[in-house]
Amino acid sequence: MPESRPRKKTDYTPPASRKPAGVGSGRWVAPTMVACWVLGLVWIIVYYLAPDLKYLSELGAWNLAVGMGFIAVGFVFATKWE
Repeated sequence: MPESRPRKKTDYTPPASRKPAGVGSGRWVAPTMVACWVLGLVWIIVYYLAPDLKYLSELGAWNLAVGMGFIAVGFVFATKWE
């Protein structure tokens, strides 16, 4: 019985990257993200533990907005992290 011809296989070449070289998050994104979360949490904790501090008492309940703002900025940085 005759043999069938062997198929010619080409070498595998991976598809080209979709991102251009050099695009991505910098090394500063993750530490900044964590720092914003920690700073926001510390701000809120200090406000609850020592509400009579000079600058914290002037802001009043806005201290919660400031702390949550830092945490929200941390989440914005989390979307930039790869």
